[in-house]
Amino acid sequence: MSLASCNSARTADENPFFVEWDTPYGVPPFDKIRPEHYVPAFERAMSLNEAEGEAIASNNDEPTFENTLLAFDDAGRMLAQVELVFGMICAADTNEQLQAVQEQIMPRLAAHYDRILMNDRLFERVRALYDRRETLGLDAEQMRLLEKTYRGFVRAGALLDAEQKERLKQINADLSVTGVKFGNNVLAENAGFALELSEEDLEGLPQSVRDAAHEKAVQRGLKDKYVFTLDKPSLLPFMTYSSRRDLRRKLYEGYLTRANHDDKNDNKQLVNDFVRLRTEKAHLLGYDSYAAYVIADQMAGTPRAAFDLLEGIWPAALGRAKEELAEMEPLLRADEEGAVFEPWDWWYYAEKVRKQKYDLDEEMLRPYFSLQNVQNGVFFLANRLYGITFRPIAVPVYHADATAYEVLDADGSHLAVLYFDFFPRSSKSGGAWCGSYTEQRYENGERVAPVLSIVCNFTLPTKTAPSLLTLDETETFFHEFGHALHFMFHKVRYRGLTNVEGDFVELPSQIMENWAFEPEMLRQYATHYLTGEVIPDELVEKLRNSQYFNQGFGTTELLAASLTDLRLHDEHDYAPFDVNEYEKGVTASLGLIPQIEPRYRYTYFSHIFDGGYSAGYYFYTWAAVLDKDAFQAFKESGDLFNRKVAADFRSKVLERGGSEPGMTMYRNFRGADPDKTALLKARGLWQEPAKETPAAE
Repeated sequence: MSLASCNSARTADENPFFVEWDTPYGVPPFDKIRPEHYVPAFERAMSLNEAEGEAIASNNDEPTFENTLLAFDDAGRMLAQVELVFGMICAADTNEQLQAVQEQIMPRLAAHYDRILMNDRLFERVRALYDRRETLGLDAEQMRLLEKTYRGFVRAGALLDAEQKERLKQINADLSVTGVKFGNNVLAENAGFALELSEEDLEGLPQSVRDAAHEKAVQRGLKDKYVFTLDKPSLLPFMTYSSRRDLRRKLYEGYLTRANHDDKNDNKQLVNDFVRLRTEKAHLLGYDSYAAYVIADQMAGTPRAAFDLLEGIWPAALGRAKEELAEMEPLLRADEEGAVFEPWDWWYYAEKVRKQKYDLDEEMLRPYFSLQNVQNGVFFLANRLYGITFRPIAVPVYHADATAYEVLDADGSHLAVLYFDFFPRSSKSGGAWCGSYTEQRYENGERVAPVLSIVCNFTLPTKTAPSLLTLDETETFFHEFGHALHFMFHKVRYRGLTNVEGDFVELPSQIMENWAFEPEMLRQYATHYLTGEVIPDELVEKLRNSQYFNQGFGTTELLAASLTDLRLHDEHDYAPFDVNEYEKGVTASLGLIPQIEPRYRYTYFSHIFDGGYSAGYYFYTWAAVLDKDAFQAFKESGDLFNRKVAADFRSKVLERGGSEPGMTMYRNFRGADPDKTALLKARGLWQEPAKETPAAE
């Protein structure tokens, strides 16, 4: 990448962003980047980007594709690079210095983009091209770039008057600060909670869970104690196996009430601020609601289309969840006469049902799903489908936990660099994600390969065992690897066409999940970490028999979170509201049973407040319709590893980025619109339509 040049050795020592990187494969020089480098790097990059924008705006020549649109697409490369590195590091390994930089730089960054996208002279040149677009002789990709660029200016406020633009700039600045505060509060809440237990409190917990909790306690200087945290690898095993109902409640309520304690980390006012600012922004831009503003740029097009999908699945999911609850309630009453089933009972009694009904529990399976095995599995799958291979490399890393691989294409050419960072730590956000440190791009007609990272919060290894993943963690690895394949296969000419619609972006990730537990796939990677024994057929059969296990619960909590997000962001007017009461009202209107909470509650719903999925948590369900239907192409071929189908998916979907609309790419691959029947069948929610009885003669 050609960064801002500066030949001063002194400056180069001070700030790695001011020189071209001489690292292997062009990875960021993590060993040289320090927190104090970011503000100067952002300042120089913004200044350079403003100069680039001004040069385009002040050009007196007639606007052309090359001197306006292509110049705009090429502008801001240094800023994009600094943003990528900074954003990824803040999520994966933050500290007080980086958080301070976030609070300082994010509103300035918002203001910078506003200055670019509300520059009247720059917009007029883009609009001049847009107005005569049919006469320019553009190819399909160039036309799409022009249309997306024009639409991006309009959605950023280019058509507003001067007073409206000033108000929108203030809203964007306020939103950027609010997002940083929200995320930091959630991080602080996660780090600040610990359930500290003694030996006698561990009833029902497998030895592996005890060992992990003990090691966490030792790390905190608690020699004879056991510590459980709100990280999923700690939380979920405790909720699944602990027979201490009082402690399950304490841990789960700690999870549910994050940033909801009326203290310095409380997020309820910030939720109000988000809704107030986003609603005003939508109105300024001519939309009834913020959801309408967001979804106008997605595949769904309107909030009503997203609601229709979610509400169409909701009755079947909730009905199945009620059936699952009915199976568990007698088990609770057998343990505690007269007890009322509560949300913190679900995982514990669901696991009892799985063992009783399918003679299967997760502890039987985990020895076959060591982290190394699962990594080998995704490598194997990528090789079988696409012919790519992975080679460990020594490059700078941002944390000792991170490792890196060179990815080689089927012809042996360099395709990407892929980092892995698997385990929880206090400096890392929760959940799992895949992102870029440097994006795929073209320079002088040559493709420059991306540098990617998969970041997770998986079960830690112990002194006696490697990291043994749960089924959910295994599926998560396949999911994030799908995102990585999408990024590394990109062959996109124009930077403005990199991104796909939000409700399409989960297709490449979610389709990979479909292979994870297929028998043919399991036999390739699921081997016992001690004996090397391939997972026995009887366990594979039990796993297959239990494929619909707890799907009512999983689908219901996901849909509930999606609907609470959509309802909140589809409000047409803002008035101050009690966040907890509003949420209760939404779930009550849905008929959500009290034994299930939405997957995320508002005060820690980072996806929709500081994670880019505002009014878009439905994306996962929309994309699930696509991925389940797309996977049928492999099933129908009779070969789950069909190279021809995979090559089709790569060339028509994964390589294309946002060069075409998502539905166009999908139809090009599948030959038809997606059918949600495959999704309903995969989750055990499908009911065959009743056959009409012939009328009596």
